Amino acid sequence: MPRKPSKSPAGKGPRTPARMPALVAAKRPKVASKALPKAAPDLSQDRIVRALEAIAAHLSTQGKPAAAPESFERADAFVWHPDGRLSAVPRVSRVELFLLKGVDRMRDILMENTERFAGGLPANNALLWGARGMGKSSLVKAAHASINAARKPADKLKLIEIHREDIESLPALMDQLRSSSFRFIVFIDDLSFDGNDASYKSLKAVLEGGIEGRPDNVILYATSNRRHLLAREMIENERSTAINPGEAVEEKVSLSDRFGLWLGFHRCSQDEYLAMVRGYCGHFGIEVDDEALEREALEWSTTRGSRSGRVAWQFVQELAGRLGVKLTAK
Repeated sequence: MPRKPSKSPAGKGPRTPARMPALVAAKRPKVASKALPKAAPDLSQDRIVRALEAIAAHLSTQGKPAAAPESFERADAFVWHPDGRLSAVPRVSRVELFLLKGVDRMRDILMENTERFAGGLPANNALLWGARGMGKSSLVKAAHASINAARKPADKLKLIEIHREDIESLPALMDQLRSSSFRFIVFIDDLSFDGNDASYKSLKAVLEGGIEGRPDNVILYATSNRRHLLAREMIENERSTAINPGEAVEEKVSLSDRFGLWLGFHRCSQDEYLAMVRGYCGHFGIEVDDEALEREALEWSTTRGSRSGRVAWQFVQELAGRLGVKLTAK
């Protein structure tokens, strides 16, 4: 005879295996749950959080310009970096203005232009171009020092050098200088452009033609071995391959037209070269028989294949080292 299904103690239905855990749990006595102690704070985690916050704060300040207007009081010369920094130059590598021989006309024109600018009067951007080693960059630095010699600290010109490869950041530099109370010479040494280089457009916009243009308290001085800032073979190549040769290089050549002053530097004569050597020797107290000095100086220029202010300075360094004379002014 079939066995009847067993009933639960309560008589409410069959006892199935699926309900067994629930019934067992229901029969267990309830135990008052004890409050678990709170975990102690993780000190290492707090240190990590603080370190991350410090790193985030440091990174957030890196994108901001490093130089505030009042920081220009630290020095008279600075070097611009494309990340927005201006590094102060406590001591500029330069020569005295009177030691620059054979450039009298260019010196007088640049000095007059710089004096007008320092006095708040209209002045032109200047392009110093021509023979290598004839004192183009030396003249810019010497003119800056000469103008500042008799000026009060609040009225001194500031010289800022920007490297050729950083020209595309020139508009950012203009933004920093525009609101300052100082007046600035922005100096670009050895300026030239390759055939496919488009960074000259940033310079053109600053010189003339841009909406903002050049700030009133900024003037640009550039040096180059090329009058039109392009090598001759590049200009000829552009003309020979263009549909309209007359317009092929017009855009790039027009860059030099935006400098109001063109100061040409040519190779010096033998007399000018010897005058440079004698000037350096007299300034640094190098005593040599004049006949022997002339003979050795000419021999030095012959071995170098040129006569220039740079060659004269290199000869004086060689002579001073040989005679045990330190190159400090008397």
